[in-house]
Amino acid sequence: MHRQPAPAGVRPIEPRTAIVAGLVMLVALVAVFCVFVKTQVRFAFEEPADWGHTLVVPFIAGYFAYMKRDELFAKPFRPNWLGAPLMAIGLAGYMASTFGPEWFVLHHNARGAAIGVTLFGMVLLVLGARAMWILAFPLVYWIVFGQSVSDRLLQLVTQSMQDWSAVGAYAALKITGLDIERSGNVITVFANGEPRQLNVAEACSGMRMLVAFLALGVAIAYTGLPRVWQRVVLVIAGIPVALAVNILRVYTLGVLSLWSVDFTAGDFHSFVGLVWLVPAFLFYLGIMWFLKNLFVEDDAKPDSAGGAS
Repeated sequence: MHRQPAPAGVRPIEPRTAIVAGLVMLVALVAVFCVFVKTQVRFAFEEPADWGHTLVVPFIAGYFAYMKRDELFAKPFRPNWLGAPLMAIGLAGYMASTFGPEWFVLHHNARGAAIGVTLFGMVLLVLGARAMWILAFPLVYWIVFGQSVSDRLLQLVTQSMQDWSAVGAYAALKITGLDIERSGNVITVFANGEPRQLNVAEACSGMRMLVAFLALGVAIAYTGLPRVWQRVVLVIAGIPVALAVNILRVYTLGVLSLWSVDFTAGDFHSFVGLVWLVPAFLFYLGIMWFLKNLFVEDDAKPDSAGGAS
């Protein structure tokens, strides 16, 4: 199938040229936004159970864009100069959120939002409006899940989930037969009469893992499920899965506290969260398999009916 000739005044950009230009822009992006990039990498390494996924998100977004390559290169790119003022707005917002003035929002997520505006402006300027709409989902995915979220913003959503984690972990520890007490989000485990407190709000800061599961759910749903309702269900399923993982995380820390209170603090609780991510991920894949194969027979009926007519 031959491509349609480009309209007058438009110079087609070959795929190889677009890839090279994209890599150059990516390097320039990292250089210009080095403050944000350094901060995000530090968050990812300091709290891998919560924000380690942000290092993988750009590659996932790149794969989403790769999936759209046929549609993207089906027609010549038509650069749009409206991207220039959009980039200017994004760059100005990034500078203000990084260096001031003091009355502006000096915040990591404000920088991330400014980078998002800049990215959209860059794509619009270089590749045009059609390419920007094609790449909208990969860009939004990168912007939303490629940065850590402040505790203040997360508490608006996860505070009640931390309470549920405390109740669930308390119930699980009680069923196990441990001598425990709970006061709010603080669980006290008695080891030979010695009280050892486990602050669920602190040890279960992995509720931020909810963001990782939503990022994972969107990626798996987008690539592995054909229907919109299946994708929505899988993404929503990330909430109870993340909650269950945190209950198991706190339960594990409570049991380990019988041997040493050091297990409930420091880097070890993050390690426990990483360990529980493996079975949680496998369980999540199981949910996707179930949704994908739920109505296989119904899909086959129209074909058989058509063959009989």
